[in-house]
Amino acid sequence: MTDPRPVSREDLFRLRFLQAAVVSPDETRLVYAVSHVGSDPADAEGKKQKEFSTLHLLDLASGDSRPLTSGQFPDGGPAWSPDGQRIAFLSARGKLNGEDAKAQIYLLALGGGEAIPVTSFRQGVGGPLAWSNDGRFIAFSALRAETPAKPTDPVRVSRRVYRFNDLEYVEPVTNDLYLLDVASGAVRRLTDSATLKSGMRWSPDDAHLIFLDSFPADGFSPTPRLCRISTGGEGLSQAESLLPDWDVYSAGWLPDGRIVIVGVPASAPIGSRADVWLLPAEGGAPQCVSAAHPIGFGGSLQPDMPVLGIGASHVLTDRAGTAVYETMQIGGAVEVMRCDIATGAVTSVVRGERSAFLIGVTAGQLVYAISDALTPPDVYLSALDGSGERRLTHINDSVLAELAQPRIDHLQFPGADGTPVEGWFMHPTTGAAAPHPTVLYIHGGPHGGFGHIFSFDFHMLAGAGFGVLFINHRGSTGYGTDFATQILGDWGNHDYHDLMAGVDTAIARGLADGDRLGVCGLSGGGNLSCWIVGQTRRFKAAVPENPVTSWLSFYGVSDIGVWFATRELGGHPHEIPEVYTRCSPLTYARHCTTPTLLVQCDHDWRCPPEQSEQFYTALKVAGCTVEMLRLPLGGHASSIVGPLEMRRAQNDALLDWMSRYVLGAAGPAS
Repeated sequence: MTDPRPVSREDLFRLRFLQAAVVSPDETRLVYAVSHVGSDPADAEGKKQKEFSTLHLLDLASGDSRPLTSGQFPDGGPAWSPDGQRIAFLSARGKLNGEDAKAQIYLLALGGGEAIPVTSFRQGVGGPLAWSNDGRFIAFSALRAETPAKPTDPVRVSRRVYRFNDLEYVEPVTNDLYLLDVASGAVRRLTDSATLKSGMRWSPDDAHLIFLDSFPADGFSPTPRLCRISTGGEGLSQAESLLPDWDVYSAGWLPDGRIVIVGVPASAPIGSRADVWLLPAEGGAPQCVSAAHPIGFGGSLQPDMPVLGIGASHVLTDRAGTAVYETMQIGGAVEVMRCDIATGAVTSVVRGERSAFLIGVTAGQLVYAISDALTPPDVYLSALDGSGERRLTHINDSVLAELAQPRIDHLQFPGADGTPVEGWFMHPTTGAAAPHPTVLYIHGGPHGGFGHIFSFDFHMLAGAGFGVLFINHRGSTGYGTDFATQILGDWGNHDYHDLMAGVDTAIARGLADGDRLGVCGLSGGGNLSCWIVGQTRRFKAAVPENPVTSWLSFYGVSDIGVWFATRELGGHPHEIPEVYTRCSPLTYARHCTTPTLLVQCDHDWRCPPEQSEQFYTALKVAGCTVEMLRLPLGGHASSIVGPLEMRRAQNDALLDWMSRYVLGAAGPAS
């Protein structure tokens, strides 16, 4: 057997990634989806690659699994029939009028046979698919426009938020809820409202659905609201808004008809903790269950891998409805927590230096996926208290066995004002002696975090000879509301000084070479990368990706501009112009001497192209070395979950720039 080798760029497309998973009604099996990259069957020369997804069936007792679909299509979003005999899933197969077909609902009988399409919407259908408890109906969503608008069609807008990242213009992609009668194939439309609906869940008696509703025509907030709709009768139903002034992240039903949510009042400062709340079945004010716990529920860490929807999209409870099971980001880890509904007691049941994605709760077991800094997610099983844990899948073992695994040091240090800050240093896998050329990689959000989750970029940089320093600076989640909200109205202060304290700590410990430093990051990480090169000359290279550089223009052009800018900075531009100017990296761009490569997706409406364009022009005027990589049609996170060519281009550009200016090499590292 050959010795493990450092990770290279192309290894990203050899890895397979868990996409979705759901436990069978009898709690003995699991259906899960795994993505992979392979040759495009439509390419006669066999040179073009395409991403596919395959459904697998796994026995929870033995761990044995087998594929359910061929792996030649994007098959995902599986949902079990209540009798456990069939799987409904979404798949786009073949052509329609010469174009790639849109996703439709397919039914697959586990007793044998081919998957059968049961819808034929011209515009395709969306999930999640939700079977009624009696097995008669499947709830799903579909676009309101049967013929989606072409990119060249004129568009007239009137909404407050008229364009959104990954959706393009909002009006043509608003959707409605539908019910499919499984026996007859008849479809009934439930709603007629130009909003975006998701997260459907049936009530225990099948009389109602709850769902999350977003993008009302008169709103700026992107956060969904909780609604309930009757499923009985004929024709359209009128949805009821249950919590109009709340940000609701997930919801579910208890057996007694009460609704449990994870959310926060919309009036709370952005970055505030989310709690578990109960809504009485008869109506009334929500009751907070988890107030005594210092850290909020939900949350996740920022990965660099295309994992979509692994965890449950709704709140999970035990069979009796006595406890809620939900994930919680605690520092650089994501744990599974049990919250007792009667007492509010919160207990960690799945813990460790890793990230958990909760999949299902059975009568006596938890099913979840686990990723850590060295491995992409796999499926695990344990008792409800976390004991007796077993790993059930080994999706990437054969590939990972070929690759050298880096050493990671945990860093704990004081920020500039003495506040404890956490970070990590990933060592190169090339065998070089410390101190190492180092890339400070900054997470986005900014209310998010890095930590114990797989990031391909980190491994790629480590394989090219770089140390990677990643820090959860002020503004990060997982450390309480105060820590996450200290940057409000003051971007570029505590967060910047926390990062510089982390760099100084890595240098002082002999890990990082202070003369060979680079900095990069996506979104909020792009913002701080641009901020840093306007404040200091200690970095030899910068690669900001889809950054915020001007708060004033961001307010007007971003899909979340009015909502996000006012909540982060404390007011509108005409009210606090000095804050908008002070907190904008563009204000300090004239000081930049660091060679900077801006990576910008052309269809990023979160941090639109003009944000990079302004910074690019300012650096050109200042005489700074600057280039810009444009990724056509890409959205905000296209370098992570977008088309393969977008992911490849970002990897190549990041390695090239850091190698050229930090290592001083003539070209990219191998």
